[in-house]
Amino acid sequence: MNFDPNNLVVKLCTEGMTLEGEGKTQEALQLFKQAWDEASNNFEKFTAAHYVARLQETLADKLGWDQIALDLALQIQDESIKASLPSLYLNVGKGYECLHDHIKAKEHYQLAHNWAEFLPDDDYGNMINGGIKRAIERTH
Repeated sequence: MNFDPNNLVVKLCTEGMTLEGEGKTQEALQLFKQAWDEASNNFEKFTAAHYVARLQETLADKLGWDQIALDLALQIQDESIKASLPSLYLNVGKGYECLHDHIKAKEHYQLAHNWAEFLPDDDYGNMINGGIKRAIERTH
C-alpha cells in the first residue's frame, strides 16, 4: 500500500506511533482515535483501526479492532493490500488464541499462511512469516 505521508490519517498515526514509542500511550491512542474519526475511505479506516487496536485495554477490545482492520482491508480493491493481509490475519488469530478460542485462532493463522506469498522478501516479511510459523506450531 502507498502510505502517503501527506495524508491526514497517516500523519496522525505516525505522530501517534512516535508518542507510543515515548511511552505516552494515552496521547497516542487519542491520535489514533482522531485518525479513525477523520478517516473517509476504507484504506484510511483500516490504517486507523490497526493502530487503535494496538492500545486497547482488554483482549476482547483489541480483537474487535483487529477484526475491523481486517474486514476493512478485505474491502480494499488494490493488489498491494495483499501484503498486509498476513499480518492482519496473524493479529486476529493471536486475539482468538489469547481468548482461548483455538479453533478460530488456527483458522486465522492458516489464512495468514495462505496470504504469506504476498509478503515482501525483507526483514518485515521474514518477521511476519516467522510469527505465522510459530503461531501454527503453537496451535497444532
